[in-house]
Amino acid sequence: MKKIAVILAGCGRLDGSEVHESVLTLLSVVQAGASYQCFSIDSNQYQVINHVNRLVVSHETRNMLVESARIARGDIKSINELDVNKYDGLIIPGGNGVAYNLFDFAIMGKDFSVNPQLKSVCNLFTNNSKPVGFICISPVMVPKIYEYSINLTIGNDSDIAHLLETLGATHHICKVEDICVDMQYKIVTTPAYMLAHNILEVYTGINRLVNKVIELS
Repeated sequence: MKKIAVILAGCGRLDGSEVHESVLTLLSVVQAGASYQCFSIDSNQYQVINHVNRLVVSHETRNMLVESARIARGDIKSINELDVNKYDGLIIPGGNGVAYNLFDFAIMGKDFSVNPQLKSVCNLFTNNSKPVGFICISPVMVPKIYEYSINLTIGNDSDIAHLLETLGATHHICKVEDICVDMQYKIVTTPAYMLAHNILEVYTGINRLVNKVIELS
């Protein structure tokens, strides 16, 4: 049975990983006959947001690993424990919080950087010819992870697409239910909630991404 590592960044789209995208990733992995293990970073989220009123809760802090455990039902490990030799592929769901916690695009714009631990893990998978899937906003970090041009998609947002092109990536316009595959480097991307209007649209694209990651592994 193939094993897929899934990296989360908290629980909730505004300040962590998008819950629908995360759960649908896990579901799709199991449906494809593989297994998963969730990982996260053992440090505090950039911020905490009330998902009812969308306001920042300035007096509260939350740990990414602890919050991600809510999605993983407690079965979560620190990214420090992720041994690339034990897994066949890697998938990173999206969410606005990912662009704060795993890389700081939401803060720094074009001058963003990627968490060093995550960058190292992604390169280890790719250097070992193991596929990596990036969902929703997470493909934006790709050109700051790799030193070579990757074919990818974030959907059809022209401003972000232009930014990705200036950073060296090759962007492809993509429908919500479709995926973009860089066969040379085994990088798979899908727009998910960058375009989706409902959970079914999200599921369709993520399910295709997961199946392609497993196929390439």
